[in-house]
Amino acid sequence: MSNITIRKAELSDAESILKIYEYYVLNTVITFEYTVPTVDEFRSRMERTLKKYPYIVAEKDGEIIGYAYTGPFVGKKAYDWCVETTIYIKHNCTNNGLGKRFYQIIENISRAQNIITLYACIGYPEIEDEYLTNNSVQFHSHIGFKKIGEFKNCGYKFDRWYHMVWMGKTIAEFNPHPDPVIPFPQFPSEKLLELGLN
Repeated sequence: MSNITIRKAELSDAESILKIYEYYVLNTVITFEYTVPTVDEFRSRMERTLKKYPYIVAEKDGEIIGYAYTGPFVGKKAYDWCVETTIYIKHNCTNNGLGKRFYQIIENISRAQNIITLYACIGYPEIEDEYLTNNSVQFHSHIGFKKIGEFKNCGYKFDRWYHMVWMGKTIAEFNPHPDPVIPFPQFPSEKLLELGLN
């Protein structure tokens, strides 16, 4: 892990990040998306995220091998203190502790933003198969997420039905008058270093 650096994503990273995501669209049910987005569409998604939330990448020997970000949960004002988390790691670079490291940084940033709750939306198989296992649920349980809901047979991909679960983790106190959420772009460079980004 010492030769992996984690930094804020740039829009110029879109093509490299999309190559990671493409594998999961075409070969797994980790995402319920059917079609690989274009680079322009993917860059637009990144741009929307970066207006308020963190989008980070991991690099090894100059190659991006994973990315993570948070985004709005539902999107209405009352949900401001909640975010949905997303992490993808290059399919042949897993099981090296990077997912846990990503989450440590995402949690640090989210607390600094005054976020209180993290949610993860996870594909879940009735029976594990070649497209989807329970690894993501097990990983999130290991780092402190709790299962809070399940939608049965809500996703159809590769001619099969799959469930989806929501998991959540509270990372700060619920105060009667919570501080407003601070947009990620407002963090100065020294704050990013403090939060674990290179």
